[in-house]
Amino acid sequence: MTSNYFDIYLSEVKTICDLLDREQINSFAKLLKNTTGRCFVVGLGGSAANSTHLINDLRKLCGIESYSPLDNVSELTARINDDSWESSIKDCLAVSKLNENDCLLVLSVGGGTEMTSQPLVQSMQFAKEQGCKVISIVSRDGGEAKKLSDSHILIPLVHENRITPHAEEFQGVLWHMIVNAITDGEIND
Repeated sequence: MTSNYFDIYLSEVKTICDLLDREQINSFAKLLKNTTGRCFVVGLGGSAANSTHLINDLRKLCGIESYSPLDNVSELTARINDDSWESSIKDCLAVSKLNENDCLLVLSVGGGTEMTSQPLVQSMQFAKEQGCKVISIVSRDGGEAKKLSDSHILIPLVHENRITPHAEEFQGVLWHMIVNAITDGEIND
């Protein structure tokens, strides 16, 4: 019984690989590579954990100055406590003087809506107000992230019960592939 589940799950992974839009990946990679300022990476839940790994790879392998406001737990929780959850990430970005040379990279399962992932939505809206590029890796219909992004990668849906695990695992697959393409000189301007 279990091995059948594993076969199904891995078949879904293969299907996602086959369905990923290569043009979306290329556009995203070019924008990331050509960032002249800093890259701020944000996400919530498992995507927040992924953001920490991604900033390490961007800094160490690509030489892109990168940060995640989520890594400063003291500041983030103080802002949540004193101000609001919804504005917490945006307010961290404001202190960093986010500007038109920077890039905001959003990792999200659903991309945010009027009711969900408001810290991400407000941070993307703020980034656009500052003239900052926004890029995202999302699933479902892409939500607000897809609408607000200069470039996005949409992870295809293959099973309703496994949207989150597939979205979060493919965040890692995609960023590792893109980071390696940048370091190997495979991304052309």
